[in-house]
Amino acid sequence: MRLDDVQITQFRNLAAVQLRPTAALNLIVGDNGSGKSSLLEAIHYLGFGRSFRTLKHNHVINNDAHHFTLFCRATDNEGRKIQLGYQRERNSEPVIKINGELLKRVSELARVFPVQLFMPNSSDLITGAPRMRRRFLDWGVFHVEHGFLEASVGYQKVLRQTNALIRQKSSIKDDMFDYWLTQLGQVGMAIHEYRSRFFSCIEPFLLRNLAHFLPEFSFKISYHSGWEKGRDLTETLLEQQEKDRRFGHISSGPHKADLRLKANDVPVHEVLSRGQLRMLVAALLLAQAQLLQQQQSRSCVFLLDDIGAELDADRRKIFVDALLQTSAQVFITAIEKEQINFVENYKDKKVFHVEHGQVREEIN
Repeated sequence: MRLDDVQITQFRNLAAVQLRPTAALNLIVGDNGSGKSSLLEAIHYLGFGRSFRTLKHNHVINNDAHHFTLFCRATDNEGRKIQLGYQRERNSEPVIKINGELLKRVSELARVFPVQLFMPNSSDLITGAPRMRRRFLDWGVFHVEHGFLEASVGYQKVLRQTNALIRQKSSIKDDMFDYWLTQLGQVGMAIHEYRSRFFSCIEPFLLRNLAHFLPEFSFKISYHSGWEKGRDLTETLLEQQEKDRRFGHISSGPHKADLRLKANDVPVHEVLSRGQLRMLVAALLLAQAQLLQQQQSRSCVFLLDDIGAELDADRRKIFVDALLQTSAQVFITAIEKEQINFVENYKDKKVFHVEHGQVREEIN
């Protein structure tokens, strides 16, 4: 997928912006507060239907407007043309159309338009809660396993129902509880199988990237299902139901899964610097793009916000080189062009200057 034309209206300080990016490398330069991160945020909406800076949609609408509008023309990896529009008012659901057809679910955006984000706090993926690593894992599973979304939605519904029954305590009937635990175990095993299959595919890419990005370390990566290895989930849930009733929630299942990473046999957050953690995240994101390209001949759009933060020039170049080899369309923000001097050697690139919410393409 590549963006051919992007139009942004009343989105933060971007009142009316049009961008015609190149298919490869796009550099967005401007002072802090100029609007360059907002430009990436708008593109992020096209792939996720949400911001990476706030949970409240009305915060991204220009103060003088009632709604924001995003529109893009794009070309997929088979050469088909796509028109995508996204509009949101302050207190209503979004209106999303692809080629004039109204989308029913925001998740359909991600299927059409795979977007990856790399920013200064991306190392939170490693140091943060397990749900962040599950979200990373599930993004990749979603794109290569077409039954995963339905299974995931089903699991969350059954999990909510089961936890609601647990909170009823004495009024819950044993046979009813066993029924819901069995349902939870069955759909949970399906999710586990999707994730396990995906992890076995992505692990070689990840280890190869880490050997290139951080050769001074020896890495081990493992996927943990969220319950005892080798056990059937339904059996586990039935056996531990008394404990779960006491605590008031289901304590095992794919909602407890995690990725565990070690460098030289030590948890990575205990031995890697912040810059090295960012390169580890870069290796993770790159591995997803590589797998998607290999299995489905699809490319991603990569948004690199403030790439100079805690990455030296050599590592920036290594990462960008590797991304471009996956046919990714890359957008990089920087305060000064000096932070991205290495891109002078690239032929297929454009430079955009952002100032006071206005975007100007640099003419060579």
